[in-house]
Amino acid sequence: MTKRQQQQNLSQSRDGGYTIIESLVAMIVVSVLMIAIAPVMAFSVATRVQARRTELATQAARTYIDALRTGAIKPGVPGFPIPAPAGDLAGAAVPTVADTYCVDMDGDTAGGGCAPSSTKDFRVQGAWLNKDATGSDPTSKGYQLLVRVYRADSFASGVTLKAPKAAKKQSVVGSGLGDRTMPVVEMSTEIPPTGAASYNSISDRLKKP
Repeated sequence: MTKRQQQQNLSQSRDGGYTIIESLVAMIVVSVLMIAIAPVMAFSVATRVQARRTELATQAARTYIDALRTGAIKPGVPGFPIPAPAGDLAGAAVPTVADTYCVDMDGDTAGGGCAPSSTKDFRVQGAWLNKDATGSDPTSKGYQLLVRVYRADSFASGVTLKAPKAAKKQSVVGSGLGDRTMPVVEMSTEIPPTGAASYNSISDRLKKP
């Protein structure tokens, strides 16, 4: 083997070594970039999931409100609003399953349509307030309505709901996949009387405290 051939072989050997090193460096760079990007991607996915859940929960709340206004949900029917403490609509107690109305989003009839294992279904709590109403039927005079929408899996075994008045509200941004112990959506509205309007009662409710 001539000296020239030896130099060529040595050069090829060195080039091969550099190729392996460059490959290792490239792998390290890609790994570092993936580690840096992964949390951002996970945050983005979680935000989209929570935004979609909030949108569906808002639809569930509107469905519930419409059912009350049309009389589809009446006193004595499961899910009819419970009385709120006098003068404190937001202080309505944390609900039990019996106090909620099921909104079935996945079409699964198991567990009454809202199985505790479901991540798509919602349970809606309503609370009413009207100092002029008597008994448990406020429909004749209308009432202020508080609506809280919970995930169905909020009522799974081992989950303790937080008092919504004392807890922070959920946000789409920064809430990850959400907190099962709090409502996804909370809103309030007015339900008009079913019979002759009680204008004095409506006026009193709409007055600023």
